[in-house]
Amino acid sequence: MRDTSGMLQMSLSWLGLGPVAASPWLLLLLAAVSWLLARVLAWTYACYDNARRLRCFPQPPKRNWFLGHLGLVQPTEEGLRVLTQLVVNNPQGYMIWMGPIIPLVIFCHPDLVRSITNASAAVAPKNSFFYEFLKPWLGDGLLLSAGDKWSRHRRMLTPAFHFNILKSYVKIFNDSAKVMHAKWQCLITEGHTRLNMFEHISLMTLDSLQKCVFSFDSNCQEKPIGYIAAILELSALVAKRHQQLFQYKDFVYYLTPDGQRFRRACHQVHDFTDAVIRERRRTLPDEGADDFLKAKAKTKTLDFIDVLLLTKDEDGTGLSDEDIRAEADTFMFAGHDTTASGLSWVLYNLAKHPEYQERCRQEVEELLKDREPKEIEWIHREQLGFKGIQLEPRNTCSFIHPVPIQQTLPHCFLIPNCMPSPILLSSVLCPGDSERT
Repeated sequence: MRDTSGMLQMSLSWLGLGPVAASPWLLLLLAAVSWLLARVLAWTYACYDNARRLRCFPQPPKRNWFLGHLGLVQPTEEGLRVLTQLVVNNPQGYMIWMGPIIPLVIFCHPDLVRSITNASAAVAPKNSFFYEFLKPWLGDGLLLSAGDKWSRHRRMLTPAFHFNILKSYVKIFNDSAKVMHAKWQCLITEGHTRLNMFEHISLMTLDSLQKCVFSFDSNCQEKPIGYIAAILELSALVAKRHQQLFQYKDFVYYLTPDGQRFRRACHQVHDFTDAVIRERRRTLPDEGADDFLKAKAKTKTLDFIDVLLLTKDEDGTGLSDEDIRAEADTFMFAGHDTTASGLSWVLYNLAKHPEYQERCRQEVEELLKDREPKEIEWIHREQLGFKGIQLEPRNTCSFIHPVPIQQTLPHCFLIPNCMPSPILLSSVLCPGDSERT
């Protein structure tokens, strides 16, 4: 026993511990330190190796070594100019650093983008890093889910986008647009010559979606509504968090004032959605699904919550209240934000090309000259002779991405530390594990 103890003491002498007797606690501490050191070294090498493999992508100058390119593109008009210049200087694509260790590769050329969008989910997974910021708000809906759950929900939600359902929404869109136009007329009467187009259109899309998703008319375009304000606040807070390196970790973020505001706004949005779901659940057992559908058919509106409550999968299993809330909140966020951004850019492009704007105006006036009320309906889509009216939104979205740059730069995704298989990006080959030396 003495010989063994003496050997342990000798074996620890190289650490400078001298005659200190070995103990199980000391050995456990040494093992933990060794494991931690090995993990740090492995992580450091992985970051170095990842940076080495990404040197093939051009990079704009960093703001500094720690922040990288964070804050390079601000959510302002000047930020749009910076972004435009980056694309001009790097027409194929480029890479930026979100802090010292998070690379973000941005593709600008359609051929490169196509290589990613056509790749399987295993090769090009969803951007889980930044999407995690949305998880407490949107839950596990279509935007954030993956795999079997995404496939199941996608099949179950398909009926919600049938033409017979969408047709009834056209009147809702017309009514919401009329409210927005009336506000603009009042501003013109008062002498205003400038307005924040995106802000007004965002309220209009939120107004439309609240009617289509919940069958709820909040009149949010004309007076402040807590639920709508909470959605706008959540969108702004998520965009702001992307630029705050020290707030990427949840346990830090929720200690900040922004994190506490985010949590309060989440509760407010969830409480509203849950209340609507509970009320609909309460009415369904009394009426039954068939009677419920007949009653809805008389009003010619079947909202999104109705579809979610009634839909079932192949096994006859419906969605849980948590799943319904996640999908409803997802469509309220993604539906209003991208639509408002796309419509704003459409109006911007028409304003830059007044000859096309005038042709669109003449086309609509000719179509509606003998109609009362003067509203475009579903059947008029095929009667528009000037195809620019139909193609302009598509053309705009093809070269100006409707997702705001504060949240996700156009066509960007995170390169994982280890790619499971090679990805050919035009003339650039990003080697996978099988080709690494």
